[in-house]
Amino acid sequence: MSGGDAWIRRFHPAPEGRTRLVCFPHAGGSASFYHPLSAALHPDIEVLTVQYPGRQDRRGEPFVTEILPLAERVAEALGPWQREPWAFFGHSMGAVLAFETARVLERTPGAPPLAALVVSGRRGPATWRDEAFHRQDDEGLIAEIRRLNGTEKGVLDNEELLRMVLPAVRNDYRAIETYRGDPLARINAPISAFIGDRDPKSTVAEAERWAGHTQAGFDLHVFDGGHFYLVDRQVEVVQRITDCLKRAAGR
Repeated sequence: MSGGDAWIRRFHPAPEGRTRLVCFPHAGGSASFYHPLSAALHPDIEVLTVQYPGRQDRRGEPFVTEILPLAERVAEALGPWQREPWAFFGHSMGAVLAFETARVLERTPGAPPLAALVVSGRRGPATWRDEAFHRQDDEGLIAEIRRLNGTEKGVLDNEELLRMVLPAVRNDYRAIETYRGDPLARINAPISAFIGDRDPKSTVAEAERWAGHTQAGFDLHVFDGGHFYLVDRQVEVVQRITDCLKRAAGR
């Protein structure tokens, strides 16, 4: 694969889907995380998922170490996939990356307007916490992964697999923990924020601060669960995403 094809995965082509939804994985995550969501939304919504360098089939490629350059690369890769209507969904680090990618595309001549941005498991982009998990040793980083409860047990229980994914996790934690969002940055698309009511990475109040980063509408949806609430609450999440996209499309 080359060019944009290396960056984008489409697990369930849906030519009849009215909306194209681009999904951005969390720190250390890969495109395959969204395979169940893609299957659940099919065929009404066609899901594309971003595959970051340095993991799975792109494991031999160098990481992108900062959010803003990564957003530029993703925006470029999305060029051939742009169509109206389309929307973004990002979880955790992916929420910030989706936001910054949307900003890049709004500055790009000819790019179609985004219908909606759905951000999940992340505080507003200018809401900073003094976190430095990327500086911890392997055991400290593994403890953080376990605390968030979003990695498959088969990986956590397999020492070889765990050591293989740690470099990607560390890189992404460095990227998001050194990111400083512009408090004045706003996009033209409406933003919907999803958050678990027991998320250690963002309080509900911190998630509400996404409201200050859109020129359009904002709404907040609180789910029962922690940082990876969307795994256990998939049926509810699918319904909420569908509602957001229908509302954005005026249906």
